[in-house]
Amino acid sequence: MGAAKVSADHPGIDELFALLAYGEVAAFYRLTEEARMAPDLNGRINMALMAAAEMGHFELVSDALEQRGMHVQQAMAKYRSVLESYHAQTIPSTWEEALVKTYIGDALAADFYLEIAEGLPDEIADVVRGVLAETGHSQFVVEEIRAAVAASDQQRSRLALWARRLLGEAITQAQYVMAERDELVDLVLSGTNGLGQLTEFFEKVQRTHADRMAELGLA
Repeated sequence: MGAAKVSADHPGIDELFALLAYGEVAAFYRLTEEARMAPDLNGRINMALMAAAEMGHFELVSDALEQRGMHVQQAMAKYRSVLESYHAQTIPSTWEEALVKTYIGDALAADFYLEIAEGLPDEIADVVRGVLAETGHSQFVVEEIRAAVAASDQQRSRLALWARRLLGEAITQAQYVMAERDELVDLVLSGTNGLGQLTEFFEKVQRTHADRMAELGLA
């Protein structure tokens, strides 16, 4: 997106931070729950480390919201339904599905937020990028899934279908958020060349998703 920087006091920034904050809390609980599905201690530890990183990211965006004079929990609450809906629609039934959701689902969200960050003032964009910073544990997921699909064509087909479902649900929920929050829509469009660029973004998300599928051995 061609970035024309928006003002640091744009009300959509509060909405973006609130959405990020609830997303981090939701991810923490999801990862701690899904860690129980791990077949061994190594899997549980890696999931626990990822969960801990999510709470570190929450503290970063929570501090940013407080500095902007926002009540963190009140600001977050309005995004509970949409994020919980996504997770309710994508509950994994196996350990491998949990891993794919961790890798694909989180990456799709990051694509959305990082694209918005391109049009934000540097100090705001730095918070967004800090919240989405790579924790270093994704390689564990890649190795586990590659091994699983290499051992079973049926597993590959099933997980590829699951990954496509995650993409569809993520795009649906992103569009829902945009439709419900005018301030957030204005923030996105202020940092782009308009609706055409937004359409191009969703097309880019699908291309990037295909690259991640290939990385996991699901293409």
